[in-house]
Amino acid sequence: MNVSVLIVDDSAFFRKRVAEILSSVSDIKVVGAASNGKEAVELVKKLSPDVVTMDYEMPVMDGITAIRHIMAEHPTPILMFSSLTYEGARVTLDALDAGAVDFLPKNFEDIARDAGKMQEVLKKRILAIAKKSKAPVNSSVSPDSSLSESISDKGIQQQNKPVNPAHSVASRKRIALPSRTKIIQAIRPIKHSVDLVVIGASTGGPVALQKVLAKLPANFPLPILVVQHMPATFTAAFAERLDGLCAIEVKHGEDGDFLKKGTAIIAPGAMQMIVSGKGRQIGVLSGDERLTYKPSVDVTFGSASKAFPGRILAVVLTGMGADGREGCRLLKQGGSTVYTQSEKSCVIYGMPMAVDKAGYADASFDIEQIAEQITGGVR
Repeated sequence: MNVSVLIVDDSAFFRKRVAEILSSVSDIKVVGAASNGKEAVELVKKLSPDVVTMDYEMPVMDGITAIRHIMAEHPTPILMFSSLTYEGARVTLDALDAGAVDFLPKNFEDIARDAGKMQEVLKKRILAIAKKSKAPVNSSVSPDSSLSESISDKGIQQQNKPVNPAHSVASRKRIALPSRTKIIQAIRPIKHSVDLVVIGASTGGPVALQKVLAKLPANFPLPILVVQHMPATFTAAFAERLDGLCAIEVKHGEDGDFLKKGTAIIAPGAMQMIVSGKGRQIGVLSGDERLTYKPSVDVTFGSASKAFPGRILAVVLTGMGADGREGCRLLKQGGSTVYTQSEKSCVIYGMPMAVDKAGYADASFDIEQIAEQITGGVR
C-alpha cells in the first residue's frame, strides 16, 4: 500500500522534519507541503493525498477553517498536530468536530532530537489512517491491533441542555470494511440487571463519544465511566466540552468521586481510573508505569467487573490497539454484557476488532445506534 501525504505547517523547519521522517518509510510518499490553510485546500484538490497532516495556527487561513473547507470540498483523512496545553486541547477538539480523524502532540523537541518513539508513532498513525480510507470492500485487512498510541438518525429526546447543532461532524473519505460481528438493528434488551455503564475509546473516540453521550436523556438511570486515550492536558477540556453538549452531567474524574445516576465521569489523562469504595466511588491513581495506556480501558473495565459482577454494560468504541479486550474478558466471565462499535462506522477498527475476534462482544452497532441501544437495553 502506497500512501501519499500532504504536510501543512507554517514552520519550514517542521515541514522539512516531518517530511524526512515520513519519507524514510517505503510505503509513504510526501507529495506536497503547504505553509497555510488556503494553500492546503488548493493542494488537496490538486494532489488528492491519502492523508493530510495539519497545523492549527497559521497565517492566511487557520487549520480549523482549512479542515472545514477540505471536508466540504474534497474529504480527506486529516491528522492534526496540537500543542499540549488546555487551549491546544480545545482547538484540537474543534478540529475533530470539523472532520479531522485524529491528533498527535506537536513536540518540536522530539522532532528536533530525532526521537525514535515520536517518529514511530507518527509513521504508524499515518499508515493506520490511510489503511482505513484505502481498504477495499470485502478486504480482510484491518488496522494492526498491536499498534500503540502515545498520546476524532433519530436521537432520544433530551430534557435539559440541548445538543448544539453547530457541532456536527463532517463525513470522512473512507470505504467501510464488513464487520465480523453481527450488527443488530432493533433494540436489544439486556437480560440481567445493570448498575453501571463503562465505555472505552481511542482514535476517533472524541467524536464517537459525543455522538453517544449527547443522545442520552437527562434522567438516564445509571452512572457512566468513560476511558478515552488522551494526554493529561486534554481530558479536562474534553469533559467540559461534553458537559456543555449533553443532557446528562459530564465531569472530569477526581479521586473519591461518587458514582451518580445520569453522570458520566471521564478518566483523567496520564492516570488510571478504578472503581473503589465497594462500588460507590472511583479512585484515580498513577498506576503501573509499565502499562502502555494511561488511562487504560482494561484497568477500568477490570476493576468494574469486580465491583459489579454480572451487572455491567460495556461498550468498546473506535480506536487503534487492543486495549479493552482483557477487561471485556473479565466482564464476560462475570456475566456482564459487551457491545462494540461496528467496523463500518469506526474511524479505526482496532479495539472493537480485538473484542469481536476474541468472541467477547454480545452485539455490534453502528455509532448512531449505540445511545438508543444503551438507553433501551437497560430499562
